[in-house]
Amino acid sequence: MAFLRPAAFDPGPVIRLEGLYLRAPAMSDHAAWAALREQSRAFLTPWEPSWPVDDLERAAFRRRIKRYQQEIRADHGYPFFLFRSADHALLGGLTLSYVRRGVTQSCALGYWMGAAHAGKGYMTSAVRAALPFAFTTLRLHRVEAACLPSNAASIRLLEKVGFTREGYARRYLCINGFWQDHLLYAVVDEDWHARPR
Repeated sequence: MAFLRPAAFDPGPVIRLEGLYLRAPAMSDHAAWAALREQSRAFLTPWEPSWPVDDLERAAFRRRIKRYQQEIRADHGYPFFLFRSADHALLGGLTLSYVRRGVTQSCALGYWMGAAHAGKGYMTSAVRAALPFAFTTLRLHRVEAACLPSNAASIRLLEKVGFTREGYARRYLCINGFWQDHLLYAVVDEDWHARPR
């Protein structure tokens, strides 16, 4: 088996699913992204690293987009924004980051959802749609995820789409300004291919 990145990977993929689509973030998304993040600040704060003071400003978003483009070109990460097809409303985001090649062939999954759109199954559908991209297009072997033990919604999502709980990491990530314990999850390509569609 060759452990190489896809030779003809398009750096701007669009993943379509029923009523939704995932695509790479663009500078033109700034206004919608900043508005959704600001409206969702209280909802997201317990689950995310502390936001920089200028996080929602256009200049910071431009730096974010530049970093995303560099990560895609280097095969280090693949960020997506999640949109509703009917009106192209931004709902949230999903990233396949820390792509590791060689004998590992793995990445880390992260995601966020705007407060007004949470609990409607959108992110479950998005993660389900991103896994074929990870396992088939990127030819990865393993997708990992971590969540706070108190994040019942994230635990349900990961287990629903086929992730297996593998461990408990003490003081694993700095979330909301504090080093916090996390549950560790993963799905491997054999498990994903064996699941009924």
